Parts: sequence; C-alpha cells; structure tokens
Amino acid sequence: MALFSDSIETFDDLFVGVLKNVYYAERQITEALPKMIDKATSPELRAGFEQHLQETRGQIDRLERVFQMYGTEAEEATCPAIDGIIKAGNAMAGEIDDKQVLDAALIAAAQLVEHYEIAQYGTLIAWARQMGRGDCADLLEQTLQEEKSTDQKLTRIAESRINRAAEQESMNPGSPPQYA
Repeated sequence: MALFSDSIETFDDLFVGVLKNVYYAERQITEALPKMIDKATSPELRAGFEQHLQETRGQIDRLERVFQMYGTEAEEATCPAIDGIIKAGNAMAGEIDDKQVLDAALIAAAQLVEHYEIAQYGTLIAWARQMGRGDCADLLEQTLQEEKSTDQKLTRIAESRINRAAEQESMNPGSPPQYA
C-alpha cells in the first residue's frame, strides 16, 4: 500500500503529497467532530469540540491558501492514517454505554487525531522552511499552534474532571457525574 496516491519523485512532490493528505484529514475531521459533539455529555467537552470544529474549518481555508501560494491546486489525497485513527476512535467510543467513560474515550480518540495532526504540521513546516517557503510555513505554524492548544485543552479537561468522573462511575455505578 502506497502512502500517497501520486508518485513521489522530488522533495517538492513529497511536500505536496503530505499537504494533500493533511487536507484530506482536516476534511474528514470536520465530518467526525459533529458526531463526537453529539456523543459528548460533558458541557465543557462539547464546547471544546464545537470550538475545534470551527478552528478546523479555518485550518482548511488556511491549507487552501498554502496550496495557492505554492502554486498548486488544492486537492485531497486519501490518507489511510487518519482513516484508521478515526475508525479506531469510533470503535472505542461505540462500545461504551456509560456516559462518563464515553467522555473519557472521546477525549482519547480526539487526542489520537491531534497528535497525528501535530506530527504532520510539524513536518510540513520544517520542509517549507527548508525549501525557502517561509510564507507557507507561517500559515502552517498558525494551525500547528491551534492543534497543540486543542491537545492541551483536552488534557486539562480529562485530568481535571472527565477521568475522575469515569473512574468514579466504574467504582460506583449509577452515581451522578462529578464534572463540576
């Protein structure tokens, strides 16, 4: 199985190939996030997912600008990595009946996505700078900072409330959630 749908012969081809994969990934994430919003029971988690959905739409716009600045058409290339990450997250959250435990699983699934994105954007930024494309790198850097911020927010929510509520539910089934 090839990583890219286009043949890669040059560093430039590699950059564009990863850019297409990330573009595809962001568009898939905009389809997955509304489902996660619907499943989340913690008000803070729902709000975080809603905010990230809006950010993701802006990130797609930013990627389209990078494509334009780079002189290539904005295209998606199927990314098996994000497909697998989303599938794994859906499977994890799909098997959980308890709402507090489900919220913990949703955070874990979201962080899988965030860590993938952080890795991809970091790579693209380094490559853009190597090729003398600081203009592209600067736009991609904005997105990387948003992804890191989202990951940190998810960690804070998990560690301050969600994980404790999930553990409490496991120890005391049927008790009300302790999100406050």
